[in-house]
Amino acid sequence: MSGSVTQKVILLVEDNPDDEALTIRALNRNHIGNEVVVAHDGVEALDYLFGTGLYAGRDVSIKPAVVLLDLKLPRVDGLEVLRRLRLDERTKLLPVVVLTTSSEDQDLLDSYSLGCNSYIRKPVDFLQFSEAIRQLGMYWLLINQSPPF
Repeated sequence: MSGSVTQKVILLVEDNPDDEALTIRALNRNHIGNEVVVAHDGVEALDYLFGTGLYAGRDVSIKPAVVLLDLKLPRVDGLEVLRRLRLDERTKLLPVVVLTTSSEDQDLLDSYSLGCNSYIRKPVDFLQFSEAIRQLGMYWLLINQSPPF
């Protein structure tokens, strides 16, 4: 398959419909046309990544280029999702950007302790948020060299 180009998927793990729409709008506004798969809670995110539950049978060798992970999620929170990703050989090197409204220092410390690659506090202002998403897309989808899976 060398020479073939596969579209880099973004996994957005976000339970708030407004934040989901805002993130997708910011991606579109910045011409980041990558497919966005949305998981609305931690269980759905883990199912997608490990090919279980709703995503049973999904080809898990196709990994997202980056996971945008909210922390405050129903069923399984973002820190637990991150913990499980880092404990599994198949996903331990997957780029994970925590994208959250949390301003708690403990969330920041816990996220890095569990192995997140980046931690971004969502700006309240859409233009600032859009710029943060533009920079995030440029870095994680174009500049960053991901490990071979």
